[in-house]
Amino acid sequence: MKRPSIYVEARIRCSMEQLWAHTQQPELHQQWDLRFTEIEYLPRPSEAEPQQFLYTTRIGFGLGVAGCGESLGTKEKNGERTSVLKFWSDEKVSLIREGAGFWKYVPTEDGLRFFTRYDYQTRFGAVGEWLDRLVFRPLIGWATAWSFDSLRLWLEQGQRPAVSRALALIMALVRFTLGFVWMYQGVVPKLLCPDTGELSILQGAGFSAGAAHSVASAVGVGEILFGLLFWVLPLQRLGPVYWLHMLGLVVLGAGALFSQPAVFVAPFNPLTLNLALVALAAVALLIPTELVPSATRCLRRPPEGQRTAASVPREAPVATA
Repeated sequence: MKRPSIYVEARIRCSMEQLWAHTQQPELHQQWDLRFTEIEYLPRPSEAEPQQFLYTTRIGFGLGVAGCGESLGTKEKNGERTSVLKFWSDEKVSLIREGAGFWKYVPTEDGLRFFTRYDYQTRFGAVGEWLDRLVFRPLIGWATAWSFDSLRLWLEQGQRPAVSRALALIMALVRFTLGFVWMYQGVVPKLLCPDTGELSILQGAGFSAGAAHSVASAVGVGEILFGLLFWVLPLQRLGPVYWLHMLGLVVLGAGALFSQPAVFVAPFNPLTLNLALVALAAVALLIPTELVPSATRCLRRPPEGQRTAASVPREAPVATA
């Protein structure tokens, strides 16, 4: 099977010079691009020669991957610009062995079309190819799109990439935590261990023993499905879910208060835990979603009629290390 190249396109309302500077100057580029931690330009003999650079990507636990590359920016007709690049890494831990691609800058009525297309060859034979296809290629494609949207926010809103990353991390932590809590409450106390307290609460509310088992199971399934919404829905559609989350905690807390008020004096009781979960949802609602970078705002396929123009150019042959 032929592997697909990676295509990402963003529409950015800014001048050509602003976008060119933020993508061609390494001290600016490394701030918004998740794929690189550090970029260093090497001395350039002349303007006619490609600009060579070194890059480093930290992958955590004190580990990193380094590589080399070169790029050549050219001006074209109608005010368009292209930056052609090739890249490679000699490090054995790098899945990417060598690759090539381009950045294209196309003026529009309200800004610029900024798009990239690139491809690469992998190491480790068939294992590397399957690892790339199943995990790495989707991940690096997502990172490219997320980075393009972070760059857009920087140029359009003046929001620096460090702030964008912090907001994205806050939202991710909130979504993971709330989803995990609801699913845990559905699986463990409702389905696996209802005798530890859930059944007594339901029986205190007037249900028989048999009915309490059925209700606990049904509520557990509902809580699992509700928790999954925090993980699967796009960020822009989570607003109503946060409000339902807060309303549900109030209703469940009121039910516990009337059926077993004694639980409200126990350690880590429903009042304190529900208050913390409501506060997390409030934090998410207070952060404008339009200020959180999202890969979904970028195109991942060339527009119809422009796919040939968006192919990897021939002047960007795959580099040889």
